Amino acid sequence: MGKASIAVGLARAVHSLHGLSVGDAFGERYFRPDAAERIQGRVLPEPPWSWTDDTEMAISIVEELGARRRIDPDSLARRFVERYTPQRGYGGGAHDWMAAVRAGTPWAQAARQLFDGQGSYGNGGAMRAAPIGAFFAGDPQRAAEEARLSASVTHAHPEGQAGAIAIAVAASLVSVRPHPPGKALLEEVLPWVPPGPTREGIQAAAELDPASTQEAARRLGAGGRVCSEDTVPFALFCAAHHLTSYEEALWTTVSGLGDRDTTCAIVGGIVAMTSEIPLEWLKAREPLPDLHG
Repeated sequence: MGKASIAVGLARAVHSLHGLSVGDAFGERYFRPDAAERIQGRVLPEPPWSWTDDTEMAISIVEELGARRRIDPDSLARRFVERYTPQRGYGGGAHDWMAAVRAGTPWAQAARQLFDGQGSYGNGGAMRAAPIGAFFAGDPQRAAEEARLSASVTHAHPEGQAGAIAIAVAASLVSVRPHPPGKALLEEVLPWVPPGPTREGIQAAAELDPASTQEAARRLGAGGRVCSEDTVPFALFCAAHHLTSYEEALWTTVSGLGDRDTTCAIVGGIVAMTSEIPLEWLKAREPLPDLHG
């Protein structure tokens, strides 16, 4: 990549990060007991909207791309540990990984020893992957490779990596014009995703009625198990069928409930590449830190 294309790629990644972080902060505000009623009435949360670990780890991704134009797992692991803020809502596996690496365990070993040695197949790799696809716009092969590397730092299980690959590829495909809409997008993502439950879920999502959000949440899962296979297919379903409206995409996604900050972060990072983020929502979101390499 030349200097000009690097600058453009980084600008795209930062824009995806804004979409991701707004979605993350928006979704996080709908864990209240009256969430379903407020979502049905489309009542926006009162600002400020604080973002979670989804955004915090995605910031490290964008910084890594800005500094190296690629994902270096050793460097990314250091960034994750240095930026780690426990109060941001990290899951148990992430806390364990951070503690092990801080204590001197190599990141790859720490990732492999999670969940009784099988590694994490959670949705954490996917939640931070959209900016990678935006950076490598129109190059799904490179997006898939870099997304796998980014996920491998914390997710040794193939499914944890498959989710990141799927999201990065989708973001790469929609970051150029013309981009495939709806079912066509889901079908173009499929060949890049390794065989397994996440890929099967995306295939099932491609066959669902675009208007059947609640059925999709029931059949695919909306992140209630916080794993790749029950998060990524639903998020891609919502993003693929609402590429022309960021606002509609996020309201649709949060209506599935489940792990709503993560599903909304994933969808926001993708759909920001195809539609405008509402200014009111950007202003409501907690500011992002200054990005550096």
